[in-house]
Amino acid sequence: MKVKRIAIFASGSGTNAQNIIEYFSKYESVKVDSLWSNNPNSFALKRAQTLQVETFVFDRGRFYESDEIVHVLNNRKIDLIVLAGFLWLVPSNLTKNFKTINIHPALLPKYGGKGMFGMRVHNSVVENGETESGISIHWVNNKYDEGELIFQTKCPVLTSDSAEDVAKKVHQLEYKHFPIVIEKLLLKNTK
Repeated sequence: MKVKRIAIFASGSGTNAQNIIEYFSKYESVKVDSLWSNNPNSFALKRAQTLQVETFVFDRGRFYESDEIVHVLNNRKIDLIVLAGFLWLVPSNLTKNFKTINIHPALLPKYGGKGMFGMRVHNSVVENGETESGISIHWVNNKYDEGELIFQTKCPVLTSDSAEDVAKKVHQLEYKHFPIVIEKLLLKNTK
């Protein structure tokens, strides 16, 4: 049985990364191989290290101006790159060589694009009086949040909800659904 290998890319606190690592820790057929960050102070790195996942930190030059990361990922036999709160646009040398997915904390195409992440998204949802929000999991292409949708699910936004309330609801959807979608993508051809 070939083990499917995931590389997670994260820029921030890493709650989704930790959730994914813990979810797959009991699987023999799927392994979170490594966690990559463009932010040396990202708490995601500490979470991954605590869970015995190898970590890598890179800068803009290594990411955009060389094929070094592609070579390392190829050598590690990565099957899927998972963006879990990763804020840089992924260059085509990665998306051409690896299936890459992202999770976005809103119902795309609404509230997507450059600069739309985290609380900025939830504040916009509340300010615009939306009655629902949710998550979108999509393939990554060379534009922010414009890749083909894989999965969406919704949660209600009440008139009394603050942006923080919406964030909590959306985080619960992320934690519940993101690992399951990853599992289906990786294992659908192996059953």
